[in-house]
Formats: sequence, C-alpha cells, structure tokens
Amino acid sequence: MSLCGAAFATEQRFPPPEFTETHHQVPHEQYPAPSAAAIQYLDVAVLFVALCLATFLALKLRSRNAVFALMVACLVYFGFWRKGCVCPIGAIQNVTLALADPGYTVPLVVLAYFLLPLAFTVLFGRSFCAAVCPLGAIQDAVVVRPVHVPHWLAAGLRVLAYAYLGGAVIFAAGAPAFLICRYDPFVGFFRVSGSLGMLLFGGVVLAVGLFVGRPYCRFLCPYGVLLQWMSRLSRRHLTITPSECTQCRLCEDSCPFDAILKPAPAREPESRRAGIRRLGWLLVLLPFLVAAGAGAGILAHAPLSRIHPTVRLAERVVLEKSGRLPDTTLESRTFYETDKPAEALLGQARAIRRQFRTGSILLGAFLGLVVGCRLLALSVRRKRTDYQPDRGGCFSCGRCIPYCPVEKKPESLETRDERAG
Repeated sequence: MSLCGAAFATEQRFPPPEFTETHHQVPHEQYPAPSAAAIQYLDVAVLFVALCLATFLALKLRSRNAVFALMVACLVYFGFWRKGCVCPIGAIQNVTLALADPGYTVPLVVLAYFLLPLAFTVLFGRSFCAAVCPLGAIQDAVVVRPVHVPHWLAAGLRVLAYAYLGGAVIFAAGAPAFLICRYDPFVGFFRVSGSLGMLLFGGVVLAVGLFVGRPYCRFLCPYGVLLQWMSRLSRRHLTITPSECTQCRLCEDSCPFDAILKPAPAREPESRRAGIRRLGWLLVLLPFLVAAGAGAGILAHAPLSRIHPTVRLAERVVLEKSGRLPDTTLESRTFYETDKPAEALLGQARAIRRQFRTGSILLGAFLGLVVGCRLLALSVRRKRTDYQPDRGGCFSCGRCIPYCPVEKKPESLETRDERAG
C-alpha cells in the first residue's frame, strides 16, 4: 500500500459535528494516520539497505538461505510492524494523482518508495521482489506443492496485471480512489483487522499460493508490470549458474514461478514467406485489437464512472426528482440542504464522466495493444542452448541456485575475476 494518509493528510473540509447528548463516537478513518516524519525517513533508509542486501545476497553471495532470511525480516518489518504502508505498489496512485491534480504534491517519502525499487531493478533485476516486498514474501513463504502453469495460460493471466494497473491509474486520476490500497489482499493480515470480504480474498490468494507460486505477484500486481519492464533492461541479473551451463537439467523444476527458460532446440527451418505472412497477419490484427479495446472502453466508461461519489449522487438526485425513487438517502438530503442547484451537480457529473470516457478509451486501447504485443512475442521463435532466467519474470529469489552442480565447484581465480567485473 502507499502512504495512504499522505494523499489526504490535510485539515478536514467539513469537521464532524459534536455529539453532546448521545454516546455516539466518530468512527476511525479507513487508513492509519501518517507516521511521524522521522519514522517515514527511517522506512526509506531501511528500504534502501534492504535493496542493497537483497542485490548482494542474490548476485554476489548467491545464497538462497540468506535471501530467505532477509525476506522473513522484511516481512516482519514492512508487513506486520509497518502494516504494509508505505509500499511502492500503492505509490503508483500517489504519483498518478500528482500528475492529474496540480494541487497535489507527492510526499518525498512516497516518491522515494516508488523510484528506489525501479532504479535497483533497471540495474540488477528484481531485487525488491526477491526479498524486500512483504506482499511477495508472504506468498513465497506458503509455496509447498507448486504446479506448472501452462505458458499460454500464464501469458493470458498476466494481462490482468496490465488491466489492474490501468484501472488504478484511471481511478486515482479521475475519482480519486485508491483501488490498490482498498483491495490489497494481505493488508488485513498485516493489520490483524479488515472486512470479512477482504480477509477471505487474502485467504483465497494464499490458498491458491500453496500450489501456484506467488499468484498475486505474477498475475495481478500492477507494480510488477513496471518492474518487469525495468528488469528486461537490467545491466546485471541473477544467473542460474555462476559460469557455463552443463545441461544437467537439475534446475529444470526448481522454480515454482515458471521463470526459467529451458533450452529451445532449433526447429525445422521455416520458409521466409511463411514467417513474413504470419508477422503480416499479426501486424494487421494489431490495430483491430487496439480499436476493439477502445470500443470496449467507451461501453465501460459509464459503469466505471459510478465509483465517483459525485456521479452516484447526481444519478440519485435525478431519480428522486423524477419520482422513480420515493425515498431519499443521507447523501441526497445533505445535498438538498445546501440549496445547490441540481443543474450544477449534473454538470459536475457530466465533466467527471467525460474524464472517465477518455481514460476508459485509453485503457481499452492499451489493453488491446498489450494483447497484440503478446501474440507477436509468442509467434517469435527463439533458439536457446542453456537454461536461462526469464529476465522479466524472474524474482531473483535464488531458489534455482542450490540445484546447480557448477555452483558447488570451487571457482578459479579467473572466473571469480570475471564475476566480480
């Protein structure tokens, strides 16, 4: 989660009334109050140190046990002690809100949380996912009998993360509503509280995680999309073997996250015409997918906009004034008492819907582009001679390292110099 309170840590616009004749108590806010500044900067320092340690333990020390120990420590600190807040995943919404609303400034702590893991990822791979992220750690700890997810199915499920990222951006900019924070599946466990529905959702994710390694990280995490992009550009990355691969196949089933690419022998040569024809059809299909996604966004913008309270209130007022709803609600009665003309409220709702219409079209076109690019990627035939980590999907957790017999051999001075360089 992000620094939820920081987004709205200002004086209340409408102070709550004083209940002098009753025993009513004002309920607590949904999110915890912002931490003291010193604690927030301490969190950033701990995050930086943890990222450095995760990088060193995975890339230099190459110790799965050490990475696991750091993972447990980060789960305790960032998860159960800091209660999952601040978190780079939810910080996406703060950054989006700052870009959409000139009156909002991203707190420096949130900006640091958002940028630090991305910077480490573009340099060293997904060190944040390896041991620092509490959401990943709690899932990694429960994997007991992992099963293989077919490549085509995993590729399709990963589109959900792109949809979640796009939806979170739209709602943070247009509502503003922080969906990532609201529907975090594990925050209820970290805070030992929460609604029954969210606790059940988190329990289901962990139950699935017994057999499907890190399902939230692989198929839902919106920040994971950004990390995947950065990791493919990383200068250095975790390798399965410290030197050459001996094709022993011992690491083949070691990764519960299906992030190890197996050797792909050269297939029978394909005619140039067949390859060009397949690529041409996919390129022709791409704009149709983008257009179809944009069309779906147009159809979806009205129901999506109803998450905004102003839109819901405007629809309620119209129905009440037309007599189709005989009863009023607390929100509609409060609106009537302000003597604000209904036309002004409807004008605000129409403006918000226009914003959602634009955002929904962009989201639909983006998802169409994602699907098209995935089809293009699946159509490309690559030749591999060694077992290699998928640079985008690998969490740098080090599970594959103990399985490699080359890892257990003493290295020559020349090899160590090559690794150090």
